[in-house]
Amino acid sequence: MPHINVKCYPKHLTEKQMSDFVSELTQVIEKHLSATDESISISYEEIPAEQWKDLVFDKEIRPNMGTLAKKPGYDM
Repeated sequence: MPHINVKCYPKHLTEKQMSDFVSELTQVIEKHLSATDESISISYEEIPAEQWKDLVFDKEIRPNMGTLAKKPGYDM
């Protein structure tokens, strides 16, 4: 039951771009985690740049630096 949580600066994706993004993420998850389409969920949240440090970096990235599958190349 993979769940992917994507947070990013606002990208203002069109419906088509969002659909393509979710479809491609789903394909990668199916391939690498041997998951079925029905078992995958994906959330997508745009976070304003001025709130990134407080809402994402300090709460989710920094405290979990030791267990991140990919660490960021920046610090805040």
